[in-house]
Amino acid sequence: MRWPWTGADDDEQSDRLASGPKSIRTTDWAHALTEPRTLIPSVALTITTIAGVRLYKSYLRRIPNVNHIKPGYFRRRSLFGRVTSVGDADNFRIFHIPGGRLAGWGWLPWKSIPTTRDGLAKNTIHVRIAGVDAPELAHWGREAQPHSKEALDWLTNYILNKHVRVYIYKRDQYDRVVAQVFVRKWLLKKDVGLEMLKTGLAAVYEAKTGSEFGDFEQRYRDAEKKAKEQQVGMWAKPTLLGRLRGESTNSAESPREYKNRHTAADKQKKAS
Repeated sequence: MRWPWTGADDDEQSDRLASGPKSIRTTDWAHALTEPRTLIPSVALTITTIAGVRLYKSYLRRIPNVNHIKPGYFRRRSLFGRVTSVGDADNFRIFHIPGGRLAGWGWLPWKSIPTTRDGLAKNTIHVRIAGVDAPELAHWGREAQPHSKEALDWLTNYILNKHVRVYIYKRDQYDRVVAQVFVRKWLLKKDVGLEMLKTGLAAVYEAKTGSEFGDFEQRYRDAEKKAKEQQVGMWAKPTLLGRLRGESTNSAESPREYKNRHTAADKQKKAS
């Protein structure tokens, strides 16, 4: 049978209906996908999206606490944050603020640092200053070391509520991040641990294992040596009151010696 309006018979018309649209559809899609005006924006959008996700995960993702720090961060990355509390003379807590003010922290309403204890709970990173050991405060029934309160006050005044950059080395057995810490003072970047050694309010960390100095061990030891020569901080000669308390006139007891003495005394008590 021929169709009156086309002059084609049944078989010809069926072939056209079946093959014509499919051929056009395939050709149009293949051509559209490979056209520069379609391909280039698609590739650019994909690359931009991937780069944005990587930028966020690497530099703008806030780390609430030590449990969220990936193993690959240690010895490769630094964290920027604000010091919210100082617990001892060689450790403190920071609230991580990736990107700082450029990322909106401090001026965007949804990027504010909590001020309450509940708001800061589980939202801060506990930092242990690498390479130094400060005089011990009184705890666990042990007496305070001389200059321990002075060291705590110094560190509190130096970094509390300040922005710091911490170069993280590892996570210790107390769930703290061992890190080299820097703070800006009058546009100068100061190594907090090094400054404590210079003032004689910390000693070089002398544990048999777990010591971390980065590339600055010799600089730290030189600073401690100079503080001893100048007899500042814990290396100063005891005053008359110190002599009455039994403090040595020759050399001060380092934090490591203090810990070893008390550890030995505790073992002797248990043995007896």
